[in-house]
Amino acid sequence: MQIRQPVHSEHARSLDTEGLRRHFLVDKLFQPDEATLTYSQIDRIIVGGIHPVKNAVRFAPELGRHTGTDFFLQRRELGLINIGGAARVQVDGQAFDIAPREALYIGQGARDVSFASVDESRPAKLYFNCAPAHTAYPHRRVTLAEASPETLGSAETSNRRTIHKFLVPDVLPTCQLLMGMTQLETGSLWNTMPCHTHDRRMEVYFYFDMKDDGAVFHMMGEPTQTRHIVVRNEQAVINPSWSIHAGVGTQAYTFIWGMVGENQVFKDMDHIPMGALR
Repeated sequence: MQIRQPVHSEHARSLDTEGLRRHFLVDKLFQPDEATLTYSQIDRIIVGGIHPVKNAVRFAPELGRHTGTDFFLQRRELGLINIGGAARVQVDGQAFDIAPREALYIGQGARDVSFASVDESRPAKLYFNCAPAHTAYPHRRVTLAEASPETLGSAETSNRRTIHKFLVPDVLPTCQLLMGMTQLETGSLWNTMPCHTHDRRMEVYFYFDMKDDGAVFHMMGEPTQTRHIVVRNEQAVINPSWSIHAGVGTQAYTFIWGMVGENQVFKDMDHIPMGALR
């Protein structure tokens, strides 16, 4: 498990390209028959990928050492969204079949969790966020149709997109974790613009559905001290609560957003006027 320490906003102003990438970019998320985990001390979120190909993947017992618990999810909840082939997930003997573009919520206290691909030739890719939890809510699969879709933006502003809210209070209860997926229409390149911050939550963006030569210029930093990170396919960016989070791509793409923090009010955000950005 990689450990990422918090970065103060004043420190971030002094970082060069490599420094920004070292602190905020999460790459190489999917390794065959492994789970990758990056632990950010910002709100204690864990970001990772699970890529079962030939063998089922389980969380190693020693992960409890990192979280100070008897087992990994003893005091944590986990949400995943499948961006690969069909998956079969076993949670303490309960089986869930997770199709492409479907999500699974695993509540606090799950001890024996395994992840497998239904078809080895089309292996699953399970992107997940994991957060501290205070109570156990039921495990639940969420389909794309159940994910509270909302279409926003326009072709004129190059940001026509549909937001699928998988893990939000209107769909199911969680302790603090929110997750969803935003898909841009062909010809649209901007996400989340005009941009915002939210002091009460941090957020992670995970970008995918890009060609090998595609890229997203992910904007972050204080509104008057903006920086960018060039993000490739299947990479994520950690965004502290003081940072904006927006991006523009060389082509249409899809991204998964995940938030943890003090509340679950989706629209609780501090909008930044376009004229204030620098």
